[in-house]
Amino acid sequence: MYFPVMSPTIARARLESLLSAAQRQHVVIIGDAMLDVYLRGDVDRISPEAPVPVVRVRDRKLALGGAANVAQNVAALGAGCDLVAVIGNDGPGALLRERLQAGAMQDRSLVTVDRPTTTKTRVMARSQQLVRFDEEDDADLSADDVRRVLDAIERALPHATALVFEDYNKGVLVPAVIEGAIAMARTRGLPIVVDPKFRNFFTYRGATVFKPNRRELEGALGAAVDLEHPGALPATFARLGVEHLLLTLGERGMALISADGVVHRVPTTAREVYDVVGAGDTVTAYLATMLAAGATALEAAIVANYAAGVEVGKLGAATVSPDEVLQAFDQHQAMDAA
Repeated sequence: MYFPVMSPTIARARLESLLSAAQRQHVVIIGDAMLDVYLRGDVDRISPEAPVPVVRVRDRKLALGGAANVAQNVAALGAGCDLVAVIGNDGPGALLRERLQAGAMQDRSLVTVDRPTTTKTRVMARSQQLVRFDEEDDADLSADDVRRVLDAIERALPHATALVFEDYNKGVLVPAVIEGAIAMARTRGLPIVVDPKFRNFFTYRGATVFKPNRRELEGALGAAVDLEHPGALPATFARLGVEHLLLTLGERGMALISADGVVHRVPTTAREVYDVVGAGDTVTAYLATMLAAGATALEAAIVANYAAGVEVGKLGAATVSPDEVLQAFDQHQAMDAA
């Protein structure tokens, strides 16, 4: 799959205006919230019990993951947000709630259910991940819990200027939740950004920007589909029912494809890739907040691309501030002028 580069740009004054307007927005994020645990230490011997390294843990760090990471990136932009997600009545759930509150994010839309809070524990040695433990229940929510989530969405949306779906296939974004939330958002004229996964890939009809990665899209539509071919684009959008498709292409940046067949390539601006964890969440947060601030889909993609370039230079799921985006923009412009 190849997309011709069209080198879209944005003026600095326009970028500043959008970043300033973002601070007056309120984004509702619906999806799978997670607690990320990082255990960092040293390895200097092999266990006598089994042929595995012994990690002497020196540091334990907690971070927000999944939809909660999207929320903290929205907050880092200076915008307000509501996170509609489920947590368990357990220690990780309490920690996730505390971290939201510490980051000046609303926790009023969290729904406590009878299942464990999704927790991912990574064991690190010298910046290398040795193993990851996932504690979760990824079955679809019960009908009663679905109703509670829909009630939380209905309470949150009157404050919203954009809606995000952040799907990690953990059971929150079932068809009833997706379709109900989209109907509510479209009634209010809100831009809708979707970061999908395979279970309900074709359930997001009516979304503004649909943001799969290349592997996800080809897996859902079939590897033989060639999006460069003019005949393929109408069929693809007819199946998805969305306005724009933002296809993330890893080190090659992004491709923004509109329902009218126009394709824009947005090359990566990353100067150094240290860790790609959380980069997609950053893109989603910036896309939604920029659209809420009045950006076109192309402008939102360009700004989100700068934010992603900053995020991949950090360890783990990290936030990106407006000042960092402006700095990345200035550095990129200087490099182009050199």
